[in-house]
Amino acid sequence: MTSASFNSAPGPARRTVVAAAGAAGLAVALTACGDSDGGSSDVTGGETGQAAGGGAADALATTADIPEGGGKVFADQKVVVTQPKAGEFKAFSAVCTHQGCAVKSIADGIINCPCHNSNFSVEDGSVQSGPAKKPLPSVPITVNGDSITLA
Repeated sequence: MTSASFNSAPGPARRTVVAAAGAAGLAVALTACGDSDGGSSDVTGGETGQAAGGGAADALATTADIPEGGGKVFADQKVVVTQPKAGEFKAFSAVCTHQGCAVKSIADGIINCPCHNSNFSVEDGSVQSGPAKKPLPSVPITVNGDSITLA
């Protein structure tokens, strides 16, 4: 009996095909964790423009842009600005401390990461539910009149 040859047709080696499929899967996973639109998201996750109104030209937002008890994600700057109490503004990194995904929305006083459902407080960036174990790092901002700028 003769054995059949499984390599009768020329083509890429199995190892090459498996490696390429793995690389494609990694690219898809990284895209899913990142922010593909580059815009900013409001508390409902919708797209908004840059700050409007009487603020400085380099203003990130106006105080009116940030809802009390909530906040707004600025994807381009990788920052989330919150207003836990009237007139009190805070900012945190918009990069989740679990696996580096971008947080996307804010609801009911919670900053949400859609990748693995980690949740953080608008008050201090502390973890409200995991899998994240570390809080969102603070980001310095300056509030001057009605303008909020990165410090």
